[in-house]
Amino acid sequence: MSVKHPFVPWLIVAWAGYLLLPWYVQEDGFWSMVWLFDGYLADEYYTSAVFHGLQYDRPWLLPIALFLALPFMALRYPRQHPNYARILILAGAGGLGWLAVQGLLIGISGWEFTAFESTFGVLDQRQYGLGYGALLTAAGFLVILTSGLAAAGVMKGDVFVTSAIGTVILLVTLFVFYPVSQILVSAFQTEEGYLSAGAFAESFTSSKIWGLACLSDGRSCGVAWNSLFLATLTGLSTTLLGLAFALVVTRTGFRYKKSLRLLTVLPIVTPPFVIGLALILLFGRSGVVTQFTADLLGLEPGRWLYGLPGVWLAQLLAFTPIAFLVLIGVVEGISPAMEEASQTLRGSRWQTFRHVSLPLMRPGLANAFLIGFIESMADFGNPMVLGGNFEVLSTEIFFAIVGAQNDQGRAAVLAIVLLFFTLSAFFIQRKWLGKKSYTTVSGKAESGLPMQVNPALKWLSYGTAVPWALFTIVIYGMVMFGGFVANWGYDHSFTLKHYSDAFALSWGEFGLVWEGQAWDSLWTTLGISALSAPLTAAVGLLTAYLLVRQNFAGKNLFEFGTMLSFAIPGTVIGVSYILAFNVPPLELTGTGVILVICFIFRNMPVGVRGGIAAMSQLDKSLDEASLTLGANSFTTLRKVVIPLLRPAITAALVYSFVRAITSVSAVIFLVSAEHNMATSYIIGLVENGDYGIAIAYCSVLILVMLGAIAAIQFSVGERKLRSARTVKAKNNNKRLKEQLV
Repeated sequence: MSVKHPFVPWLIVAWAGYLLLPWYVQEDGFWSMVWLFDGYLADEYYTSAVFHGLQYDRPWLLPIALFLALPFMALRYPRQHPNYARILILAGAGGLGWLAVQGLLIGISGWEFTAFESTFGVLDQRQYGLGYGALLTAAGFLVILTSGLAAAGVMKGDVFVTSAIGTVILLVTLFVFYPVSQILVSAFQTEEGYLSAGAFAESFTSSKIWGLACLSDGRSCGVAWNSLFLATLTGLSTTLLGLAFALVVTRTGFRYKKSLRLLTVLPIVTPPFVIGLALILLFGRSGVVTQFTADLLGLEPGRWLYGLPGVWLAQLLAFTPIAFLVLIGVVEGISPAMEEASQTLRGSRWQTFRHVSLPLMRPGLANAFLIGFIESMADFGNPMVLGGNFEVLSTEIFFAIVGAQNDQGRAAVLAIVLLFFTLSAFFIQRKWLGKKSYTTVSGKAESGLPMQVNPALKWLSYGTAVPWALFTIVIYGMVMFGGFVANWGYDHSFTLKHYSDAFALSWGEFGLVWEGQAWDSLWTTLGISALSAPLTAAVGLLTAYLLVRQNFAGKNLFEFGTMLSFAIPGTVIGVSYILAFNVPPLELTGTGVILVICFIFRNMPVGVRGGIAAMSQLDKSLDEASLTLGANSFTTLRKVVIPLLRPAITAALVYSFVRAITSVSAVIFLVSAEHNMATSYIIGLVENGDYGIAIAYCSVLILVMLGAIAAIQFSVGERKLRSARTVKAKNNNKRLKEQLV
């Protein structure tokens, strides 16, 4: 029956959630299993929806049973019958709709809207946040709905594709659109709480946002123009620098490729304020380089670092690795046969690169620029440390929310301006790519070796990447050095006290004792990051598969929704999550679940963009061949597409893991005493003046994340597209080269 009617297993799951599992969230947390041991009916919190409806006077939960009973009527019909699809669509949509409506209308104080209270009277019972039972029941309704849509002919009747699209839409709606809408509504609210378009217009047209006084008298421009210029500069420079690193690693004979590859990911494993502090100690008014230059040339130390140059330099350090992670998979995916064909037709290596290789890199270049642009727009830490009088949207939003003005309306208006810029970049990117094909992987074994770049381009790449790598080493040398001195910048006497205070260990009566003050936050951070990383990669790559391989109505809106959380600053995401999930129907604040969810949908766009760039190079005939041989879409995705996406998978896992550890702006609003993340703990150390322990903690985080990155790359592996003959020829060439040397 489950094969003939694929929704049946999920219908059973939905009934189990409704009849057996606790309907509301547990007092001891989402993962609490106390109800299993204390007795199912021992407490009101432990009971299922049917008991709440019959025993605890919550009749609004009883109609859910009607929607769960409807799918049984569909079993009377074959899947091709119109009534089969109609019944499932009615049951699934009706069940999900009823869950949403009753959850939004009834909360912890009864009716959430006074109009219902005046019409239906005061409710004697309240409603808490939804728990396990509601989660499973909602999942069942979703699959029932998508199964009905598939039976009606949507997505050619493919239940997996239809369910995947429905799942992503529901998740993005719940954890992106819904929380962001909570704070954006305040853009149209007056101080008294009434909706007013005039309030929005007054804030939106402010000269503080759009002012151009900088063009006439040299003062700072409005925050919108500052942010746009900085983001464009950062997007272009990170893309070019990331391409230089990708070419050095993949298309030259550079001896230290592995070290260079490792070095490029260092900046993304470090909290942003640490890079800013290292830059200040190097180039600040009293920095090492500044003082040395001033003494050598007899110049007065300047403050050039505080403003646009300093923020741009810090962002270049922080975001170039992201561009590299996106571009290296694209460069590796270019077919050697196409480059060899160009050279066979007497094209030089430069002509081949310019007219063959570079055009095939356009999806990767466009996605790398888009990510750098959005990252710069949403960046909070670097402008906060190095911005000086150079104001940008992200810091203005922060001060509008937590500053003395406490103006959520102005913060929402600024967020709308930021969103406008990022969406404009998104549409320009799509226009630039057009509808051209960038396919290079067709499923046939390749018989050539990757083309080496011409000497001029090779030395240009060397001259760009190697000095930047050395500069990165200096930055991180400063960071590591700070953990072993008494007072970084003042007293450079050697000490291990900072590491001892943070990570001390001892052996007690019952075994190993974690005495250091940083252990709790470290284990919490690693656990939450390890849980969120594979989920982020899975959701991101599944979304990329749907965007590249499937055509459906609302596809552009679907892609917009997946990028929305990336376009909004972390500060706004954190506040919007508090507003949305501090009350029913989803009470998640103070739990580890809200941190995992925040990381998944905050970092998912990188997996989406990387997956799109890599999947654009895979010929659709691979999927068609698998489907022709009898495999379904899920099997094709698992056995054909995913093995060819290993660079994109590695990039998504690495990025999501390290960003979960180093995230600052959103996390600072969502941590709790039980779930304190490393970045918020380090910020507390900095505020208390414990710079040595903070730097020691950052050093340990860097080493831990480097080990995790190496483990991810080892476990995922590399994409293998070469034939056995090519591998043998490559090994023979390597041995011949060694003999000649």
